[in-house]
Amino acid sequence: MLQQLNAPDWHEPLLLQFFVISYIVLAPFVGSFADAHPKGRVMFISNAIKFIGGLSMILGMPPLYAYGIVGIGAAAYSPAKYGILTELLPPSKLVSANGWMEGSTVMAIILGAIIGGKFASINLQAALIAITAMYLAAAIFNIFIPKLPIDHTLPKKNLFYIFTDFYRSFIALWKDPQGQVSLSVTTLFWGAGATLRLVVIAWAAIALGFGLESATQLTAAVAVGIALGSIIAARYITLENSVKVLPAGILMGVLVMAMVWITEWHIAGALLFVIGVLSGFFVVPLNALLQHRGHLLIGAGHSIAVQNFNENLGILVMSGAYTLMVKANLHINHIVVIFGLFVIISMSMINRLYRKHIQIASKL
Repeated sequence: MLQQLNAPDWHEPLLLQFFVISYIVLAPFVGSFADAHPKGRVMFISNAIKFIGGLSMILGMPPLYAYGIVGIGAAAYSPAKYGILTELLPPSKLVSANGWMEGSTVMAIILGAIIGGKFASINLQAALIAITAMYLAAAIFNIFIPKLPIDHTLPKKNLFYIFTDFYRSFIALWKDPQGQVSLSVTTLFWGAGATLRLVVIAWAAIALGFGLESATQLTAAVAVGIALGSIIAARYITLENSVKVLPAGILMGVLVMAMVWITEWHIAGALLFVIGVLSGFFVVPLNALLQHRGHLLIGAGHSIAVQNFNENLGILVMSGAYTLMVKANLHINHIVVIFGLFVIISMSMINRLYRKHIQIASKL
Protein backbone atom coordinates (compact mmCIF):
# COMPACT_ATOMS: atom_id res chain seq x y z
CA MET A 1 0.00 0.00 0.00
CA LEU A 2 2.91 2.36 0.76
CA GLN A 3 4.26 1.70 -2.74
CA GLN A 4 0.83 2.34 -4.24
CA LEU A 5 0.68 5.66 -2.37
CA ASN A 6 4.18 6.54 -3.66
CA ALA A 7 5.46 6.92 -0.10
CA PRO A 8 9.23 7.45 0.38
CA ASP A 9 11.31 4.24 0.63
CA TRP A 10 12.19 4.93 4.26
CA HIS A 11 8.49 4.71 5.20
CA GLU A 12 8.61 0.92 4.76
CA PRO A 13 10.98 0.24 7.70
CA LEU A 14 9.18 3.01 9.62
CA LEU A 15 6.02 0.89 9.34
CA LEU A 16 7.62 -1.71 11.63
CA GLN A 17 8.47 0.98 14.20
CA PHE A 18 4.85 2.16 14.34
CA PHE A 19 3.92 -1.43 15.16
CA VAL A 20 6.48 -2.23 17.87
CA ILE A 21 6.27 1.09 19.74
CA SER A 22 3.11 -0.21 21.45
CA TYR A 23 5.05 -3.16 22.92
CA ILE A 24 7.47 -0.69 24.52
CA VAL A 25 5.07 2.01 25.72
CA LEU A 26 2.41 -0.44 26.98
CA ALA A 27 4.82 -2.98 28.54
CA PRO A 28 4.17 -1.86 32.17
CA PHE A 29 0.40 -2.19 31.69
CA VAL A 30 -0.42 -5.14 29.42
CA GLY A 31 0.86 -7.80 31.84
CA SER A 32 -1.19 -6.36 34.70
CA PHE A 33 -4.23 -6.02 32.43
CA ALA A 34 -3.96 -9.66 31.32
CA ASP A 35 -3.64 -10.87 34.93
CA ALA A 36 -6.57 -8.77 36.16
CA HIS A 37 -9.13 -10.15 33.66
CA PRO A 38 -10.05 -13.52 32.14
CA LYS A 39 -7.43 -14.25 29.46
CA GLY A 40 -10.08 -15.09 26.84
CA ARG A 41 -11.69 -11.68 27.30
CA VAL A 42 -8.30 -9.95 27.01
CA MET A 43 -7.61 -11.85 23.78
CA PHE A 44 -11.06 -10.89 22.44
CA ILE A 45 -10.43 -7.19 23.17
CA SER A 46 -6.96 -7.41 21.61
CA ASN A 47 -8.22 -8.97 18.37
CA ALA A 48 -11.05 -6.44 18.28
CA ILE A 49 -8.43 -3.66 18.35
CA LYS A 50 -6.57 -5.37 15.49
CA PHE A 51 -9.87 -5.56 13.57
CA ILE A 52 -10.35 -1.82 14.06
CA GLY A 53 -6.82 -1.22 12.73
CA GLY A 54 -7.46 -3.31 9.62
CA LEU A 55 -10.84 -1.66 9.03
CA SER A 56 -9.25 1.78 9.42
CA MET A 57 -6.75 1.00 6.66
CA ILE A 58 -9.52 -0.22 4.35
CA LEU A 59 -11.42 3.03 4.98
CA GLY A 60 -8.42 5.17 4.07
CA MET A 61 -6.40 5.79 7.23
CA PRO A 62 -2.66 6.17 6.40
CA PRO A 63 -0.95 2.75 6.69
CA LEU A 64 1.51 3.90 9.39
CA TYR A 65 -1.29 4.93 11.77
CA ALA A 66 -3.55 1.96 10.99
CA TYR A 67 -0.70 -0.49 11.55
CA GLY A 68 0.05 1.33 14.81
CA ILE A 69 -3.48 0.48 16.00
CA VAL A 70 -2.88 -3.18 15.12
CA GLY A 71 0.31 -2.96 17.19
CA ILE A 72 -1.68 -1.92 20.26
CA GLY A 73 -3.83 -5.02 19.91
CA ALA A 74 -0.77 -7.24 19.41
CA ALA A 75 0.98 -5.84 22.51
CA ALA A 76 -2.09 -6.54 24.66
CA TYR A 77 -2.53 -10.03 23.16
CA SER A 78 0.93 -11.44 23.95
CA PRO A 79 0.77 -11.80 27.78
CA ALA A 80 -2.71 -13.36 27.60
CA LYS A 81 -1.67 -15.75 24.80
CA TYR A 82 1.16 -17.26 26.83
CA GLY A 83 -0.33 -16.75 30.30
CA ILE A 84 -3.51 -18.70 29.52
CA LEU A 85 -1.58 -21.96 29.02
CA THR A 86 -0.66 -22.20 32.71
CA GLU A 87 -4.32 -21.64 33.64
CA LEU A 88 -5.86 -24.15 31.22
CA LEU A 89 -3.36 -27.01 31.44
CA PRO A 90 -1.57 -29.05 34.10
CA PRO A 91 2.24 -28.63 34.38
CA SER A 92 2.83 -31.98 32.65
CA LYS A 93 1.35 -30.61 29.39
CA LEU A 94 2.95 -27.16 29.36
CA VAL A 95 6.04 -28.13 27.33
CA SER A 96 3.91 -29.81 24.67
CA ALA A 97 1.50 -26.84 24.59
CA ASN A 98 4.34 -24.36 24.17
CA GLY A 99 5.70 -26.51 21.34
CA TRP A 100 2.36 -26.32 19.54
CA MET A 101 2.19 -22.56 20.22
CA GLU A 102 5.62 -21.91 18.72
CA GLY A 103 5.03 -24.35 15.85
CA SER A 104 1.76 -22.68 14.86
CA THR A 105 3.42 -19.26 15.09
CA VAL A 106 6.21 -20.28 12.70
CA MET A 107 3.64 -21.76 10.29
CA ALA A 108 1.75 -18.47 10.39
CA ILE A 109 4.97 -16.60 9.53
CA ILE A 110 5.66 -18.90 6.58
CA LEU A 111 2.10 -18.90 5.22
CA GLY A 112 1.70 -15.18 5.86
CA ALA A 113 4.85 -14.39 3.91
CA ILE A 114 3.93 -16.60 0.94
CA ILE A 115 0.16 -16.06 0.70
CA GLY A 116 0.35 -12.40 1.73
CA GLY A 117 2.90 -11.62 -0.96
CA LYS A 118 0.82 -13.31 -3.66
CA PHE A 119 -2.47 -11.80 -2.45
CA ALA A 120 -1.11 -8.24 -2.29
CA SER A 121 0.29 -8.46 -5.83
CA ILE A 122 -3.08 -9.60 -7.22
CA ASN A 123 -5.55 -7.37 -5.37
CA LEU A 124 -4.38 -5.17 -2.49
CA GLN A 125 -7.84 -4.16 -1.31
CA ALA A 126 -9.02 -7.79 -1.24
CA ALA A 127 -5.89 -8.69 0.76
CA LEU A 128 -6.70 -6.03 3.37
CA ILE A 129 -10.30 -7.23 3.61
CA ALA A 130 -9.16 -10.85 4.04
CA ILE A 131 -6.73 -9.93 6.85
CA THR A 132 -9.33 -7.81 8.63
CA ALA A 133 -11.83 -10.69 8.36
CA MET A 134 -9.24 -13.00 9.99
CA TYR A 135 -8.93 -10.62 12.94
CA LEU A 136 -12.72 -10.66 13.30
CA ALA A 137 -12.80 -14.48 13.13
CA ALA A 138 -10.04 -14.71 15.76
CA ALA A 139 -12.02 -12.40 18.07
CA ILE A 140 -15.10 -14.61 17.67
CA PHE A 141 -13.05 -17.72 18.54
CA ASN A 142 -11.87 -15.98 21.72
CA ILE A 143 -15.46 -15.74 22.98
CA PHE A 144 -15.54 -19.53 23.45
CA ILE A 145 -12.40 -19.72 25.61
CA PRO A 146 -13.44 -20.88 29.11
CA LYS A 147 -13.47 -18.22 31.82
CA LEU A 148 -11.21 -19.18 34.69
CA PRO A 149 -10.73 -17.67 38.17
CA ILE A 150 -8.38 -14.69 38.35
CA ASP A 151 -5.41 -15.56 40.58
CA HIS A 152 -2.83 -12.84 39.86
CA THR A 153 -3.86 -9.23 40.45
CA LEU A 154 -1.79 -6.24 41.51
CA PRO A 155 -2.41 -5.14 45.13
CA LYS A 156 -2.56 -1.53 43.89
CA LYS A 157 -3.78 -0.19 40.56
CA ASN A 158 -2.41 3.35 40.53
CA LEU A 159 0.04 4.35 37.79
CA PHE A 160 2.96 4.94 40.15
CA TYR A 161 2.76 1.44 41.61
CA ILE A 162 2.42 -0.16 38.15
CA PHE A 163 5.52 1.67 36.89
CA THR A 164 7.63 0.93 39.97
CA ASP A 165 6.54 -2.72 39.93
CA PHE A 166 7.62 -3.02 36.28
CA TYR A 167 10.91 -1.20 37.01
CA ARG A 168 11.74 -3.59 39.88
CA SER A 169 11.07 -6.57 37.58
CA PHE A 170 13.20 -5.02 34.82
CA ILE A 171 16.18 -4.46 37.14
CA ALA A 172 15.88 -7.90 38.77
CA LEU A 173 16.08 -9.72 35.43
CA TRP A 174 18.99 -7.63 34.11
CA LYS A 175 21.00 -8.04 37.34
CA ASP A 176 20.75 -11.83 37.27
CA PRO A 177 23.84 -13.24 35.44
CA GLN A 178 21.91 -15.86 33.45
CA GLY A 179 18.98 -13.52 32.89
CA GLN A 180 21.35 -10.83 31.64
CA VAL A 181 22.97 -13.07 29.03
CA SER A 182 19.72 -14.67 27.81
CA LEU A 183 17.87 -11.32 27.71
CA SER A 184 20.72 -9.75 25.72
CA VAL A 185 20.57 -12.58 23.16
CA THR A 186 16.78 -12.61 22.74
CA THR A 187 16.74 -8.81 22.44
CA LEU A 188 19.42 -8.96 19.74
CA PHE A 189 17.68 -11.88 18.00
CA TRP A 190 14.29 -10.21 17.63
CA GLY A 191 15.80 -6.87 16.69
CA ALA A 192 18.07 -8.50 14.10
CA GLY A 193 15.36 -10.86 12.83
CA ALA A 194 12.82 -8.13 12.20
CA THR A 195 15.39 -5.89 10.52
CA LEU A 196 16.82 -8.77 8.46
CA ARG A 197 13.44 -9.27 6.80
CA LEU A 198 13.50 -5.64 5.61
CA VAL A 199 17.12 -5.94 4.51
CA VAL A 200 16.45 -9.14 2.52
CA ILE A 201 13.49 -7.62 0.66
CA ALA A 202 15.56 -4.57 -0.35
CA TRP A 203 18.64 -6.68 -1.15
CA ALA A 204 16.69 -9.19 -3.28
CA ALA A 205 15.32 -6.35 -5.43
CA ILE A 206 18.84 -5.19 -6.34
CA ALA A 207 20.95 -8.38 -6.22
CA LEU A 208 18.38 -10.79 -7.68
CA GLY A 209 15.97 -8.48 -9.50
CA PHE A 210 13.07 -9.76 -7.37
CA GLY A 211 9.75 -7.96 -6.97
CA LEU A 212 8.00 -7.66 -3.61
CA GLU A 213 6.13 -10.98 -3.95
CA SER A 214 9.23 -13.06 -4.73
CA ALA A 215 11.38 -11.25 -2.16
CA THR A 216 8.76 -11.83 0.54
CA GLN A 217 8.68 -15.54 -0.31
CA LEU A 218 12.48 -15.62 -0.05
CA THR A 219 12.23 -14.45 3.58
CA ALA A 220 10.11 -17.53 4.29
CA ALA A 221 13.33 -19.57 3.97
CA VAL A 222 14.51 -17.95 7.20
CA ALA A 223 11.28 -18.92 8.98
CA VAL A 224 11.56 -22.56 7.80
CA GLY A 225 15.17 -22.60 9.01
CA ILE A 226 14.16 -21.23 12.41
CA ALA A 227 11.60 -24.03 12.74
CA LEU A 228 14.26 -26.68 11.99
CA GLY A 229 16.82 -25.01 14.25
CA SER A 230 14.27 -24.96 17.06
CA ILE A 231 13.66 -28.71 16.66
CA ILE A 232 17.40 -29.44 16.73
CA ALA A 233 17.88 -27.30 19.83
CA ALA A 234 14.94 -28.92 21.60
CA ARG A 235 16.36 -32.36 20.81
CA TYR A 236 20.00 -31.85 21.73
CA ILE A 237 20.31 -28.79 24.02
CA THR A 238 19.34 -28.92 27.70
CA LEU A 239 18.48 -25.94 29.88
CA GLU A 240 21.77 -26.36 31.76
CA ASN A 241 23.78 -26.17 28.51
CA SER A 242 21.71 -23.43 26.85
CA VAL A 243 24.42 -20.75 26.89
CA LYS A 244 26.82 -23.01 24.96
CA VAL A 245 24.98 -22.18 21.72
CA LEU A 246 26.25 -18.57 21.71
CA PRO A 247 28.90 -19.16 18.96
CA ALA A 248 26.07 -20.00 16.53
CA GLY A 249 25.00 -16.35 16.74
CA ILE A 250 28.48 -15.19 15.70
CA LEU A 251 28.43 -17.55 12.70
CA MET A 252 25.00 -16.18 11.74
CA GLY A 253 26.51 -12.69 11.43
CA VAL A 254 29.27 -14.02 9.16
CA LEU A 255 26.71 -15.66 6.85
CA VAL A 256 24.66 -12.46 6.69
CA MET A 257 27.74 -10.60 5.39
CA ALA A 258 28.21 -13.34 2.75
CA MET A 259 24.96 -12.18 1.09
CA VAL A 260 26.81 -9.38 -0.74
CA TRP A 261 28.56 -11.95 -3.01
CA ILE A 262 25.41 -13.84 -4.02
CA THR A 263 23.58 -13.24 -7.31
CA GLU A 264 21.72 -16.58 -7.70
CA TRP A 265 18.38 -17.04 -5.97
CA HIS A 266 18.88 -20.77 -5.23
CA ILE A 267 22.06 -20.02 -3.30
CA ALA A 268 20.36 -17.06 -1.61
CA GLY A 269 17.49 -19.28 -0.45
CA ALA A 270 19.91 -21.91 0.89
CA LEU A 271 21.98 -19.28 2.74
CA LEU A 272 18.92 -17.70 4.32
CA PHE A 273 17.70 -21.15 5.35
CA VAL A 274 21.01 -21.85 7.13
CA ILE A 275 20.84 -18.41 8.81
CA GLY A 276 17.36 -19.37 10.03
CA VAL A 277 18.60 -22.73 11.36
CA LEU A 278 21.36 -21.02 13.34
CA SER A 279 18.87 -18.45 14.63
CA GLY A 280 16.44 -21.07 15.90
CA PHE A 281 19.27 -23.17 17.31
CA PHE A 282 20.71 -20.42 19.49
CA VAL A 283 17.62 -18.46 20.48
CA VAL A 284 15.27 -21.27 21.62
CA PRO A 285 17.47 -22.58 24.46
CA LEU A 286 18.26 -19.05 25.66
CA ASN A 287 14.59 -18.11 25.48
CA ALA A 288 13.81 -21.15 27.66
CA LEU A 289 16.54 -20.11 30.10
CA LEU A 290 15.11 -16.58 30.23
CA GLN A 291 11.61 -17.87 30.96
CA HIS A 292 13.01 -20.17 33.68
CA ARG A 293 14.99 -17.39 35.38
CA GLY A 294 12.10 -14.94 35.01
CA HIS A 295 9.69 -17.40 36.61
CA LEU A 296 12.02 -17.89 39.59
CA LEU A 297 12.89 -14.22 40.08
CA ILE A 298 9.81 -12.15 39.26
CA GLY A 299 6.99 -14.45 38.09
CA ALA A 300 5.91 -15.52 34.61
CA GLY A 301 3.64 -12.57 33.79
CA HIS A 302 6.19 -9.93 34.77
CA SER A 303 8.90 -11.85 32.91
CA ILE A 304 6.91 -11.81 29.65
CA ALA A 305 6.29 -8.06 30.01
CA VAL A 306 9.99 -7.31 30.59
CA GLN A 307 11.01 -9.62 27.75
CA ASN A 308 8.54 -8.00 25.33
CA PHE A 309 9.76 -4.54 26.34
CA ASN A 310 13.42 -5.35 25.70
CA GLU A 311 12.89 -7.34 22.51
CA ASN A 312 10.71 -4.71 20.89
CA LEU A 313 13.06 -1.95 22.01
CA GLY A 314 15.72 -3.92 20.11
CA ILE A 315 13.46 -4.03 17.04
CA LEU A 316 12.76 -0.29 17.32
CA VAL A 317 16.45 0.66 17.60
CA MET A 318 17.70 -1.66 14.84
CA SER A 319 14.90 -0.93 12.39
CA GLY A 320 15.36 2.77 13.19
CA ALA A 321 19.05 2.53 12.29
CA TYR A 322 18.08 0.76 9.04
CA THR A 323 15.53 3.51 8.29
CA LEU A 324 18.21 6.19 8.71
CA MET A 325 20.63 4.28 6.43
CA VAL A 326 17.93 3.95 3.73
CA LYS A 327 17.08 7.65 4.08
CA ALA A 328 20.78 8.47 3.68
CA ASN A 329 20.79 6.48 0.37
CA LEU A 330 23.38 3.99 1.61
CA HIS A 331 23.87 1.11 -0.85
CA ILE A 332 22.13 -2.08 0.25
CA ASN A 333 25.41 -4.08 0.18
CA HIS A 334 26.95 -1.61 2.62
CA ILE A 335 23.89 -1.97 4.86
CA VAL A 336 24.21 -5.79 4.73
CA VAL A 337 27.88 -5.62 5.79
CA ILE A 338 27.12 -3.17 8.62
CA PHE A 339 24.26 -5.37 9.78
CA GLY A 340 26.39 -8.53 9.75
CA LEU A 341 29.27 -6.83 11.59
CA PHE A 342 26.88 -5.57 14.25
CA VAL A 343 25.59 -9.11 14.87
CA ILE A 344 29.15 -10.53 15.06
CA ILE A 345 30.40 -7.84 17.46
CA SER A 346 27.28 -7.97 19.65
CA MET A 347 27.29 -11.77 19.94
CA SER A 348 31.05 -11.76 20.67
CA MET A 349 30.51 -9.25 23.49
CA ILE A 350 27.65 -11.33 24.95
CA ASN A 351 29.81 -14.47 24.73
CA ARG A 352 32.61 -12.62 26.56
CA LEU A 353 30.13 -11.41 29.20
CA TYR A 354 29.00 -15.01 29.80
CA ARG A 355 32.59 -16.24 30.21
CA LYS A 356 33.24 -13.40 32.66
CA HIS A 357 30.25 -14.52 34.76
CA ILE A 358 31.59 -18.11 34.68
CA GLN A 359 35.01 -16.98 35.91
CA ILE A 360 33.48 -14.95 38.74
CA ALA A 361 31.22 -17.87 39.75
CA SER A 362 34.16 -20.30 39.78
CA LYS A 363 36.05 -18.08 42.24
CA LEU A 364 33.13 -17.91 44.71
